[in-house]
Amino acid sequence: MDFIFMLTRADETVENGLQLLDSLDGLGLRHIGLKDVGVDRVALRDLCERIAAMGAISYLEVVSTGTDSCLAAARTAAEIGVDRLLGGTAVDSTLEILRETGTEYYPFPGFPAGHPTDLRGSGADVAEHCAAFMAKGCAGADLLAYRATEADPLDLVRAARTALGAGFLIVAGSISSKTQLADLRRAGVDAFTVGTAIFDNAFAAGETGIASQIHAIQTALEADIESVPGAT
Repeated sequence: MDFIFMLTRADETVENGLQLLDSLDGLGLRHIGLKDVGVDRVALRDLCERIAAMGAISYLEVVSTGTDSCLAAARTAAEIGVDRLLGGTAVDSTLEILRETGTEYYPFPGFPAGHPTDLRGSGADVAEHCAAFMAKGCAGADLLAYRATEADPLDLVRAARTALGAGFLIVAGSISSKTQLADLRRAGVDAFTVGTAIFDNAFAAGETGIASQIHAIQTALEADIESVPGAT
C-alpha cells in the first residue's frame, strides 16, 4: 500500500512546499501530492518539477466539485506534467483533456460536495461509479471514504475495491491513525493520502515535526500494522 504525502493543509497546497521538499529529500518519499488550490499555476509547476527530480510520482487532486473548476484543473495537470490527476466527476471531458498526455485519471466515486469535501452516496453508488470509470478508461478511483456522510467508510472501500477489479484504488481525506491504515490495507486499498494530519502531528504521539510524522507512517507500513505498539 503506497503512502501519498500531500503537501496540503485544510484542502489547500501549502505555500512553502518547495522548502518542505528540500527538507524531506532524504526520507525516500515516492508519492507526493498537491491540491489545485492554495498556490498559483507557476508554483504548482515548480513543485511538480521538484517532485520529478526527487524520483517521485506527482499527484494533483481537484478540490472543487464544479465542472468548470474540474476541467480547469485537468488542463493545469496536462500543462505542468502531473503524473496522476485525482478527483472531479466530469469524467468524459477530463479524459479527453488528458488524452495523449501520459497523465492517469482517478475520479471521485459517489457524490462529493463542499469544501472541505464531504461524500454522499451508498456502497451501491460507489460501485456503480467505479465500474463506469474503468469502462471509460480511467486508471482507478479516488475515494473520499472517511468523508462519508451516508455510509460506513469501509463499506464504501469494499464496494470500490470489488467494482474496480484490477483498477487502482486510492483513499483520500481524513486519515489520521494507524488503525485506519490497517483497515485500509486489509480492505485491499492500493494507496492513501495524508496531508493535514501530518502537519497536525497526529501520527507520532509526543513528537512534532513533519519528518517525524512521515517516519511514523512509513514505519507502520513496513511493519505488520496490526501489531504496531500504540496504534490509535
